[in-house]
Amino acid sequence: FLPQVCGCIILGFSIWIRVSSAQQVNAYSHTSTTMLGGVNLLIAVGAIIMILGFLGCCGAVKESRCMLMLFFIALLLILILQMAAGIIGAVYKPQVEAAFNLTLSEGISALQSTTAEYKEYQEEFQKLQKMYQCCGLKDGPKDWGQNFDKQNDICQCEVEKPSSSDLCITYGGRYIYKKSCGEVIMKQVRDSLVIIMGIAFGLAVVEILGLVFSMTLYCQIGSK
Repeated sequence: FLPQVCGCIILGFSIWIRVSSAQQVNAYSHTSTTMLGGVNLLIAVGAIIMILGFLGCCGAVKESRCMLMLFFIALLLILILQMAAGIIGAVYKPQVEAAFNLTLSEGISALQSTTAEYKEYQEEFQKLQKMYQCCGLKDGPKDWGQNFDKQNDICQCEVEKPSSSDLCITYGGRYIYKKSCGEVIMKQVRDSLVIIMGIAFGLAVVEILGLVFSMTLYCQIGSK
């Protein structure tokens, strides 16, 4: 029963993150789409755990050794895959950071573009800048290229009396936000990773308990 409850919680929590994150994807799709991959994976894991929990409950109620063994094997495979994913993530961390920097470069190219193809992306990114009080992706106003000089409202600091002197700076005779949006995105990625790691650790504990419970019950039924 416990794995089924945990599966429902993980599924609901992951869907909530996915829906709330989807509202911002258009603003920095070049950099944040990959971040949603982890959330999508959690949704899949939550659904699978919920189904397995139902299988385990049926096996326990009906005292079916076949169901309990299927539950044990499936849960063990998921636990092994989680461990493998953690190891792979640790080993390929430099490659992930390099890929993130590459997507930032692609985002900068989109900001500097003067074609209509990236017009919508630029408008959404300006909304992101106002929301998080940031400018550009890496080098602030320089990331906008010629577009920064063409539009006076790009990166414009809308805080009359900033609480911190580091919030806004004067650049090219304009008062703009100092912090880059790349820092904001990276912080969101790190925060999301902490949440995902916490959920994965808690899930691993539940899975181990499920393995012990199912095997114990399997042996007890067999001894009758």
